[in-house]
Amino acid sequence: MAFFHLVSLGCAKNLVDSEVILGSMAASDWQLSANPDDADVLIINTCGFIQAAVEEAISEIFELVKIKERFPDKRLVVVGCLVQRYQKKLVEHLPEVDLFVGTEGAGEIALLIEGMNTGNLEQRIILPDRSLMTKETPRVISTPPFRAWLKITEGCNNRCSYCIIPMIRGGLRSRSVDDLVGEAKKLESFGVKELSLIAQDSTAYGRDLDDKVRLESLIRQLLEQTTIPWLRLMYLYPTGVTDELLDLMAMNERVVPYLDIPMQHVNVDILQAMNRRYTGEQLYSIIERIRSKVPNIAIRTTFLVGFPGESEKAFMEIEAFLRKVRIDHVGVFSYANEEGAPSEKFSKQVSEKVKRKRLEYLLAVQAELSAEIQKKYIGRIEPVLIEGLSSETDLLLQGRFRYQAPEVDGCVLINEGNACPGDIVAVAITDAHVYDLIGGIVSG
Repeated sequence: MAFFHLVSLGCAKNLVDSEVILGSMAASDWQLSANPDDADVLIINTCGFIQAAVEEAISEIFELVKIKERFPDKRLVVVGCLVQRYQKKLVEHLPEVDLFVGTEGAGEIALLIEGMNTGNLEQRIILPDRSLMTKETPRVISTPPFRAWLKITEGCNNRCSYCIIPMIRGGLRSRSVDDLVGEAKKLESFGVKELSLIAQDSTAYGRDLDDKVRLESLIRQLLEQTTIPWLRLMYLYPTGVTDELLDLMAMNERVVPYLDIPMQHVNVDILQAMNRRYTGEQLYSIIERIRSKVPNIAIRTTFLVGFPGESEKAFMEIEAFLRKVRIDHVGVFSYANEEGAPSEKFSKQVSEKVKRKRLEYLLAVQAELSAEIQKKYIGRIEPVLIEGLSSETDLLLQGRFRYQAPEVDGCVLINEGNACPGDIVAVAITDAHVYDLIGGIVSG
């Protein structure tokens, strides 16, 4: 029996690639080992989207190199975005790595490792052609069995000036509706209760296919052909949120009232420099339209502070926006130059000190607002998906309600009643913290 160890870094989209790696290895009779010391092959699926992710990936690679130094017979394989981004530079600077595989190689990983072990690979770096996974692609779910990610596209055509995803992942490539529905059915048979649709830009789904194929048509088919209780939409471009999509949400409780809409900024000049195709005024209108169609919706967004040319006045427009529209969940990131992105060469770069100050300030503003926003749930009875015991104490159960996405938002801590992971139960919300809620299961 041959064993492998897998380290997975990065976002949910990358995690799906890691699950495909798990599926490929399992299909070739490899056994997963939680302990790298016991593995014959060490695999790391990397993220290389931003510099912080690059640094994390390099650090993790060197941790695996240390293990290989103790066990020279082990093979070390580096996969994913870091390889696709830096390619031959990695081969030159990391001689300890036996094999490098690009982003499109997850489904072929077992075959490539076999070729490496038998000496049939002529190069240490393999960059397969652009491709798409399908419902037939072997995949082992690594999330809890009651929730999963459904990756509906690869690549991106948006060309934001700060982003190198198109360079790493290529242009937009959408999977067919039938293929995605087929995978959703398979996930449903595994017991999935919450299916989160993900992409670089979910609203772009289908634009490279038939004119009739769009995100809305995919959702309709998922509603018609599965009974998965919660369908969640992530990573939507602001101007791609259509009335048709909102009407679908309003009419179907299974499409949870939650939208993740990365906005990045609200100042018109910064948005233009970012090559984002909207203005701050449009964002106000978009939020108003969303809430008029789906009044109880929760909205999540992210902002990028310290972009080149961002003045103090431009930055403060974000705070004014947050205080006026009161977004439920907000992530804040500081801008960093990325090699190969157009904004790398922009003038009026903002100092790291100012970036850090602005990030901390905006997070504090949102914490203040979130503490107030959360109070609106007190006294309500809401369906909650139970995840298990609390990560803080075995005396509480932990779950999420429809207004909280997995891994990025807060949770619901349950201090009364019993339920099993994967159950969806009615919970009376009794208290609210900055990000988390407290409640008890309502019997009967």
